[in-house]
Amino acid sequence: MAEITRRHFLQAAALAAASIPLSRAIKVYAEEKKPDFVPKGSFEDTQSIAGGVCEMCFWRCQLVGKVRNGRLVKLEGNPKSIDNGKAICARGNAGIMLAYDANRLKYPMKNIGERGNPKWQRISWEEALDECGKRLKAVLDKYGPQGISMFPHGASAKYPMDFFETVVGTPNISEASFFQCRGVRDQAYLTTYGHTCDENVDMANAKVIFLTGSHLGENIHVSHTMSYLKGLENGAKLIVIDPRFSAAASKADIWIPIRPGTDTALLLAIMNHLITKGLYDKAFVQANCTGFEEFKKACSLWPAKKAAKECDVPEAQIIKIAELLAQNAPNVAIHPGRFSSWYGNDFQRIRALACLTALLGAYKVPGGFTNPISPKTGSVKWKDAAEPDEKINMAEKWPFHPPGTPTDAIRNAGITGKPYPIKATVIWGQNIVQTIPNQAMTIEFLKKQDFVLCVDVMPTDVTMYADILLPEPTYLERYDVIKKGGKLSTNGPDKQYIAARMPIITPLHDVKDSIFITNEIAKRMGFERHIPVQNQEEYVNKILEPAGLSLEKLRAENGIHIEESTKKAYRNGNELEFETPSGKIELFSKELAEKGFAGAPAYTPPPKRPAGYAHLLFGRVPVHSFTRTQNNLWLHNEMPENALWINDKMAAKMGIKDGDRVKLVNQDGLTSATDTVVLVTPGIKTDAVFLPHGYGMRNPMLEIAKDKGMDDQSLCSANCVDPQTGTHGIRANFVRLVKDGKTISFPI
Repeated sequence: MAEITRRHFLQAAALAAASIPLSRAIKVYAEEKKPDFVPKGSFEDTQSIAGGVCEMCFWRCQLVGKVRNGRLVKLEGNPKSIDNGKAICARGNAGIMLAYDANRLKYPMKNIGERGNPKWQRISWEEALDECGKRLKAVLDKYGPQGISMFPHGASAKYPMDFFETVVGTPNISEASFFQCRGVRDQAYLTTYGHTCDENVDMANAKVIFLTGSHLGENIHVSHTMSYLKGLENGAKLIVIDPRFSAAASKADIWIPIRPGTDTALLLAIMNHLITKGLYDKAFVQANCTGFEEFKKACSLWPAKKAAKECDVPEAQIIKIAELLAQNAPNVAIHPGRFSSWYGNDFQRIRALACLTALLGAYKVPGGFTNPISPKTGSVKWKDAAEPDEKINMAEKWPFHPPGTPTDAIRNAGITGKPYPIKATVIWGQNIVQTIPNQAMTIEFLKKQDFVLCVDVMPTDVTMYADILLPEPTYLERYDVIKKGGKLSTNGPDKQYIAARMPIITPLHDVKDSIFITNEIAKRMGFERHIPVQNQEEYVNKILEPAGLSLEKLRAENGIHIEESTKKAYRNGNELEFETPSGKIELFSKELAEKGFAGAPAYTPPPKRPAGYAHLLFGRVPVHSFTRTQNNLWLHNEMPENALWINDKMAAKMGIKDGDRVKLVNQDGLTSATDTVVLVTPGIKTDAVFLPHGYGMRNPMLEIAKDKGMDDQSLCSANCVDPQTGTHGIRANFVRLVKDGKTISFPI
């Protein structure tokens, strides 16, 4: 199956590339200054600059830039790094083309047209900041702090987010990485263990790696992928639960093509088998867990036979997985996942993953759930930040919500004015048109605002709805983020590191960093006395200070400080402590039960698939970071559109062939604006299709990415919200095909 799928992939990729002429894209770059020719292998007149931290995705690999005549010509991994080392991915290499993108935002602009159909007028920074300060203060004075919302994302958004949250006092802040990606996961682990989790489970030392719906190997988070591959090289068995024959599934010892959305039932059946057969770690559970009897009862509702029917998997496979985990416990990596908001039943699904880890004793042991210990750093707090006034907190409806307010609540308030009106919105580095389901609702929300400010590096779909559009430097041109972490050792002291982002090249165009922009807006809103730092360097130095470091010291250490950790991440027989109400791992949470939720993990079936429709699944690919890289010439050339995966048996019945072009129509009658190429493969369940996410951008300022591929989010109109956290389930949508204007149903 793996060979067939790979061949189909190559065929589809060739068709896709052939169907997208690059003449227009290349023309955009024709007038760009090219670096001087240097013979192959020569680094003559090339300067190596360490201290970069990548942000082509949010894994933040440490970089070295090669600069010739002031122009960046190559990016490499920092050889000093104990995180990614010399390695960076395709996206990291292509960061050069973000800096030199002809379509990047270059100067402040004002929209003198309509939101969604803008007419941009170049204005000065003074005029832009005056307008922002005046308009935001007008909303603040009339409606109070709850009249403003903010959607921040990325390292540069941290400082302005803190300003709006702590000084302005708005409760309406929603960050995509929490609410649409890892927020539900972190809250589930926080409820179970008393602390959040990280993807850095110790896969390198695992005997079994267990993945559910993971895009590992396709997300290419470099150090993460290196740990995963090291585990496989060392002989770890791999179990993959996924409706799709993913890159991980192609390496699996056991691949379970599960019915979409039924993962919790499968996990409960695995745990039920472990308990009934006495295969769990009794000593660990007795010493470190609470609520076992209630938890045992919840698991007993899902014997393997029942789960097999619900999940559409063989009963024997469920038992085989449970016994393989037990045989290799505690050295098993139960991966917590990322991009975790699926079907609106996600909190309980991830609680089940956390409980499975505890049941196997796979906590703070080699190969288990073990976060490396990171160095202590500081923070920058806005001065004299007043306590927020008593006001309605919409997030309280979801008592286990991630930090901030669920996006659904913010949009509803902005549209209806209830429980209070929201009249101004600041969007910083986040394309909320393609990160929040139900685009029509997001657009209605934006059009009802009195003022919309967008700050970004590139124009995106959401920037078309801005009144003022401000450009910030790329990650290659600024200071900001502190990247820190650790490296585990089985036979010596752990190591830990700190790296701060430092510029590799001088900022291009008329751009300003987030410290400058935020401070100037704060002054114009009357908050000058609250400003804590005056520039980027001061900001980063304050964060570094508790670690005894500074930018100057990091430069002297080639951008990275490494030291031995004073503590071990593995438990090594030490007594464990958990910051939960009980002080133990909560297999059954009384806090959940008291708030009306299931105290032990419980399965809620996903929305039922309508006849003639297929589940719409989507996810990551190695060469793109969703919408943020679509206009990158190098990456676009590698994958210009997102092929739609369709099961080969279904395709044959429907008269669909490899290379056909189709649109999709969803259960609510919404049709995709663009079409894409079909990839026929046996590597997906018959009742599902799959699209790589991030394509189908509509902003005409994106001369490469506009209308390339299909926007899956335009088809995500089902409003499926997790009841504990308020996070959106994004995959609860169904589609049929449209070919040559004719709608084709799936014969299932």
